[in-house]
Amino acid sequence: MAAVAVAVDTAAADGMDGVEVRGRSPGQEVLLTPAALAFLADLQRRFEPARQQRLADRRRRQAAFDAGALPDFRTDTADIRAADWQVAPLPAALLDRRVEITGPTDPKMVINALNSGASCYMADFEDSTSPTWDNLVAGQRALAQAVAGTLDWMAPDGSKHYVLKPFAQQAVLLVRPRGWHLVEKHVLVDGRPLAAGLFDLGLFAFHNARALAAKDRGPYFYLPKLQTMEEAALWDAVLAQIEAVLGLAHGQLKVTVLIETLPAAFEMDEILHALKDRIVGLNCGRWDYIFSCIKTLRAHPDKVLPERGQVTMTQPFLKAYAELLIRTCHRRRAHAMGGMAAQIPIAGDAAANDAALQRVREDKLREVRVGFDGTWVAHPALIPLARAVFDADMPGPHQQHVARSDVQVARADLLRTPHGSITRAGFDNNVEVCVRYLAAWLDGNGCVPIHWLMEDAATAEIARAQLWQWLHFGDRGAAPLQLDDGTPIDFVLFERALIGLPGKLGGRVRVPGADKLDAAIALLERLTRSATLEEFLTLPAYDLLD
Repeated sequence: MAAVAVAVDTAAADGMDGVEVRGRSPGQEVLLTPAALAFLADLQRRFEPARQQRLADRRRRQAAFDAGALPDFRTDTADIRAADWQVAPLPAALLDRRVEITGPTDPKMVINALNSGASCYMADFEDSTSPTWDNLVAGQRALAQAVAGTLDWMAPDGSKHYVLKPFAQQAVLLVRPRGWHLVEKHVLVDGRPLAAGLFDLGLFAFHNARALAAKDRGPYFYLPKLQTMEEAALWDAVLAQIEAVLGLAHGQLKVTVLIETLPAAFEMDEILHALKDRIVGLNCGRWDYIFSCIKTLRAHPDKVLPERGQVTMTQPFLKAYAELLIRTCHRRRAHAMGGMAAQIPIAGDAAANDAALQRVREDKLREVRVGFDGTWVAHPALIPLARAVFDADMPGPHQQHVARSDVQVARADLLRTPHGSITRAGFDNNVEVCVRYLAAWLDGNGCVPIHWLMEDAATAEIARAQLWQWLHFGDRGAAPLQLDDGTPIDFVLFERALIGLPGKLGGRVRVPGADKLDAAIALLERLTRSATLEEFLTLPAYDLLD
C-alpha cells in the first residue's frame, strides 16, 4: 500500500493519552498512526457532548410523536425559509451528477465503481457496509489507495486482475460515513467508543483530504440520517475543524445531505442554510425515508403503511416529498438528487429482466421529468439505461433552472397515509428479507442480492419496522390488522413464517450468511416482540459483530 500518513502540526503524542484501539486487522498500523489517532481523539473530545445533545433531542422529539404530536414546519425558522439566499457555488467536478452508483468499500467494488462510467461513486461506510473491523480497515485502505492511484485487486483464483482507469476517466468519489447515532466500538477515547461518523469521515479526511484538494476533487461526502438543522450545523462545525487542522480553505470539504428522515423533510431549507458554505445538494433517500415515516409515526394507528411493494414514489406523500426537495434545492442553487434503483440483472429469464429494466426506465423518466438533477443505481448494468434517460431529457449538466414554483406542499401532504393492502406474500417477504439480510450482515456482508434486488440496511429496516407496526397495531386497543385474505396479522402468523424459513431457504444455492440464520431469526424475533420499536436494526446487531 502507498504511504498515506499526513503530517499534522501537533506532536503525535499530544492527545494520545486515553486512546485505545481494540481492533486488530492487517494493515491498520498504516492508517491508525499516532498522529491520526490524536486527530480523531481531538474531534471526539470537541464534538461528543454536542452529539449526545442532538441524540437526546431526537429522543425527546420522538416521545412527543409517540404521545400524539405530528411533525411540522418550524415556526422559529420561518425567516430562513422566507429569505432569498443561495448556497456557495458548486465545484466543477460536481456540476454534472446525472448517474451515481453506490456500494460498499471493498477493493473490488471500489475499482469497479470508479471504472463504471457513472458520474459519481458514493463509497458507503453506512447502509451497505457491515461494520466489522476488518471491513472498515480494508475500506479505508482501499479508498486511500484509490486516491493515490495505486489500488488493484486480484481474483483469488488469479483469473482476473482489476486496476483503475486513468484518473480523468474515473467517477468522482464521494464518501458516506455512518450516522450520528452509531459508535465505533473498536476505538475508545477516554473510555468511551468513538462516534462512528467521526471515525469514518475523520480518518478518510486525515489521509486523503489534501491530496483530493490538490486534484480539485473535494473531498466530497454524503451525510446520512440527519433530522434537524442543528444536526447539520454540528457536521458543519466538524468539517470546519478538520479544514482548520489540515490547513485547507474554509468550505473545501463539500457535502450532499440525504433527506431520509421524516423530520428532515420539514427542515430542508434549514439544513441547506446550516451548511450553506459547503453543501452542494440534497438526495431523495427514498428507502430510509419510508422507514423513518414508519418509525416516527409508529404510535399513530391511522398512519400504517401497506406492504413495501405498494409504497412507490407515485404515492402522494412520497411525490410531495420528492417535489418539495426539488423546489427547495433549485431555489437555493443546489442539486436535487433522485433515489436508488435497487434492481440487479435477472440471469436466465429474459422476459423478467426486460420487465425489471422497464420499471427502472419508468422510474428514471419520472425523476428527470419532475426536475431531479441526477439519480442513483445499485448495479453497473443500470448505468447506461439511467444515463440514456437523463441524456434525452436533460441535455445540460443539471436542471436547476427548473424552479418547480408550481409545487406547494403543506404539512398534510407529507403526512398523508397511502391506501393499500398487506398480502401473505408481502408479509412473508418482509420476514425473509429481514432474516436473510441480517444473516449476511452478521457475517460481514452489508449489501445483499435478494430476489433480484440489492438490499441494504435501509430496505431491511422497512421490512423490520413494518412487521413490528403491523403486529403491534392492536396494542393501543384497535382491532388487529388482517391480510387481504382475512387472515389475522398476529404472532402466530409471524412464527409460522419464521419456522418455515430455514426449510424454504435450504433448497436454494447457499445464501450469504447461511451460518448466521439462527442468530438472525433470534434477533428478528426479539426485536419484533419488543413492546418498543428499536430505533435502528444495526444498533443491537452491532453488539453481535466481531
